Amino acid sequence: MKRLFVLFVMGLAGLSVGAETVGAETPAILVFGDSISAGYGLAHVEQGWVGMLRTKLTDEGYGYQVVNASVSGETTAGGLARLPRALALHHPQIVIVELGGNDGLRALPLDQMRANLAKMVDLSVVAGARVVLLGIRIPPNYGPEFTEKFRSTFVDVAQDKKVPLVPFLLADIALSPDLMQADGVHPNELGQPKLLTNVWPALKPILLKPISHK
Repeated sequence: MKRLFVLFVMGLAGLSVGAETVGAETPAILVFGDSISAGYGLAHVEQGWVGMLRTKLTDEGYGYQVVNASVSGETTAGGLARLPRALALHHPQIVIVELGGNDGLRALPLDQMRANLAKMVDLSVVAGARVVLLGIRIPPNYGPEFTEKFRSTFVDVAQDKKVPLVPFLLADIALSPDLMQADGVHPNELGQPKLLTNVWPALKPILLKPISHK
């Protein structure tokens, strides 16, 4: 179990998923994360939870396009540097922030991580977007004090900024080897639907369906 958690935070790196430009007439959801959201290790990008979100929104009649601007290995500092351009390019109505795991891996200062996450929320709100924050956990071998402060950083930002929070994106996944890739880091194809299941309750309340003109 300990090894699995250690591996989970080691190597949030791999191939990134490019983001397509969305037409101004179509509301966009911007997914802004690291390799977990970029679909690292999957045979096809659409097998990832972001691709499944795109399909679910279509099937349930929501008029959104989904832009996956996730970059493998990304930290909150890197995300903050990239976000203004992504907001200007895609004009999203919703931004899903899935960053912080690599900050924890590198034991970067948690005060700076908190400030970066808070600033990303602020920038998104100023741009007219709602925000959903996805939390990550790190293993206990980082020490109880750091581990708890890392966890609570997401909670604190979500409470301070009054945005929906998924406390742990890999809940019911990280400790299940059958749902993880061989690297013990990234969810496999079987784990992807569970990622979406974890995200959906926080996302659904802020979604809007198109008005029907019958």
